[in-house]
Amino acid sequence: MSDKPVLYGFDGSTYVRTVRMVLADKGAEYDQVPVNVLAGEPRQPEHLARHPFGKVPVLDINGMRIRETDAICRYLDETLPGPSLIPDSAKDRARMSEAISLINSYGYAALIGVAGYHLFPDFIGGQNEDARAACLEDSEKLLRLLMEIKGGSAWLAGSKPSLADYLLAPILFYISLTPDADHLLGIPGVSDWWQAMNGIESFKATEPDLG
Repeated sequence: MSDKPVLYGFDGSTYVRTVRMVLADKGAEYDQVPVNVLAGEPRQPEHLARHPFGKVPVLDINGMRIRETDAICRYLDETLPGPSLIPDSAKDRARMSEAISLINSYGYAALIGVAGYHLFPDFIGGQNEDARAACLEDSEKLLRLLMEIKGGSAWLAGSKPSLADYLLAPILFYISLTPDADHLLGIPGVSDWWQAMNGIESFKATEPDLG
């Protein structure tokens, strides 16, 4: 493995963008090997040797290989200098962990289902209006729950951005490009959060080139 961290995954992946945001915050130098999800590259033998389930991102760092976004980001947060994305209090850490679990378990598939219907239907198996409606319902349910967890805080888990915010924002970026943006981003609390998120330098710096 290289002395410099190597990130496997392409910029269009929301999970890869989350890791890139953390690396940007930390001012870390790294190499990136594109692995295009939309082109099916994670299912090729070369990448399956890195991640047997054919997922991105994968990070090689400090002589070890880390799979899965949450583990990668927590390791980077703990080992690299720079601002921490882990809340200080046990209460806020629980809020962050809950939000991350909800997004991974229920939110990602629903939100990408909505975005994919409009932006990359082949990736989700084609345009199915019933599936879109179900994904839209689950997306709204997820965002309302996240706003309940957020409460009166500035961010999902407290007074400063956390890994939960960094996980959600790249997914909502794709929603923002669709006709369903007004509906989902208009859920109470989401619009203000989204506006604040768009002011984060690492979020702006990692926007994928969709051209």
